[in-house]
Formats: sequence, C-alpha cells, structure tokens
Amino acid sequence: MAKQSSNTVWHHATVTRVRREQQNGHKSAILWFTGLSGAGKSTLAHAVEERLYEMGCRTFVLDGDNIRHGLCGDLGFSNEDRQENIRRIAEVAKLMLESGTITLTAFISPFKAERNMARKLVPHGDFLEIYCACDLEICEQRDVKGLYKKARQGEIENFTGISSPYEVPDKPELLVDTSNRDLEACVAQVVALLRERGVLKTIDFEGANEF
Repeated sequence: MAKQSSNTVWHHATVTRVRREQQNGHKSAILWFTGLSGAGKSTLAHAVEERLYEMGCRTFVLDGDNIRHGLCGDLGFSNEDRQENIRRIAEVAKLMLESGTITLTAFISPFKAERNMARKLVPHGDFLEIYCACDLEICEQRDVKGLYKKARQGEIENFTGISSPYEVPDKPELLVDTSNRDLEACVAQVVALLRERGVLKTIDFEGANEF
C-alpha cells in the first residue's frame, strides 16, 4: 500500500473530465488488457488504438515493457514488485481517465487483487477488464521474446505461467480468444464493447449520433 504524502491538498481543475470528453466527442475509459506473456495483449491494444485513432478518438497505450524502461525501471519481478508495478500503472491510468483519454494498458497483471485494486480506483463502469485468453502451450510456441525458453532453463525467476501463477479473471468485461481468432476479429470485439458501454457515443447533450 502506497503512503500518502503529507501536507498536500488535491487541486480541482476548472477544465473537468466532462468538458474534455465533450471536446473529444467520446467518453474516457480504461481498457485493461491482461493475460499471459505471448497472449497478444500489446498487439491487440495497439491495433485497437490504431482503429480508435482512425475514428478520431484521443487514446494512449501504457505498454508493460515500455513502462519498465522508465516509471517502473527500478522494480524487479518479485510478487511485491509486481504489485507495486500495477499500483503505479493504475494511478497513471486514473489520471489519464481524468484527461478524457481512452487509455489502453497491456500488462500481464497476474494477480486478481491488483487488478481489483486498479478497478476500485475509478468510478464504476470506467474500468474495462479485457482478458486475452490463450493457452500456455500456444504462448510458449510463439515465445516472441524468447522468455519462456529462458524461464524453462531456469534463467528467469518468477515467470508467470511457469514459476509464478496467473490468476484468470472471474468476470472480465470481455474475453478475447487470442489463440484462435484473427487480430481484426479481436479488434472488432473490443470496439463493439466500447459502443455497448457508451464510450464511443459522442458527448453532445443535444443528441449527436454515435461514431
């Protein structure tokens, strides 16, 4: 649990989230892609962002590897460090939600407790957990980064799916079968979820049309 700084007061901006959403023409949301290494989280998140960008949406992807090069570069892969990694990302995603941005996060985030912590940081309905379901065997066959091979050889400790557990989401907002469905079909599923949840409905109180 992070400590709160003393002698600080939250500053409420005059340019609010609602005003930013009105200017953007869509609502903000957090799309939390979770799944094993090699399940296609980053690939899908970036493909969804590309589709949303083409639609004129304001978006940003928080990618697990990229974050570890900066914000979380001081963390390892122990359970405690994984928890702190997700805590930091969740706080960043919360700020980006207020900015009116559709934020896509691509992290293994193996533990239910940390994903639930991230969910509870934001208002109900703003956190959409997207489980990229892919069998371990297929992830190992892909082994895009050569990590499974190293984990099997004992060169990487606490590797999710091999020497550290992955806790499958109980009730994700969306389950995407990234082992069998092609990328375009998976993107279409995510965009359909955003339409269903009203994220892609333009924020015009005089009744503008959806995208």
